Amino acid sequence: MAARAQARKRPSGGPRRQSTPTRGSTRGKPAARRKPAARRKPAARRGASRIKWDRVGRVALTLVLFAVLYSYLNPVIDFVKTYTATTAARVRLHDVQHENTRLHWRIQHADDPIVLNAKARAQGMVAPEETPLVVRGL
Repeated sequence: MAARAQARKRPSGGPRRQSTPTRGSTRGKPAARRKPAARRKPAARRGASRIKWDRVGRVALTLVLFAVLYSYLNPVIDFVKTYTATTAARVRLHDVQHENTRLHWRIQHADDPIVLNAKARAQGMVAPEETPLVVRGL
């Protein structure tokens, strides 16, 4: 029997350890919840900082904002120039189209006898059966 007891001993030769209940086991007491780790407090400052980082951040952000606005400045100026040039070109186009319409009308009606008669009278001509009269002093 002594041989059996010797065989059952742990190889390290120490006393046998008690088994701890597992999470899902119902034997023994219920598992106690762990306390959350305590938060570390920041270390005390050695002295007052001379740099006001919040102000530095605001100034840097303002400079970045101005840089972004400056980068948009040239495209906006070009856009305004293009818009005004386009508006002026539209006005010029409207005038040229109106003149083109007027010239087309003159070409179409150049052979009309009424128009030819009006042009001849504007130059001082008279019809063959008419008597020319000159009135002075009016």
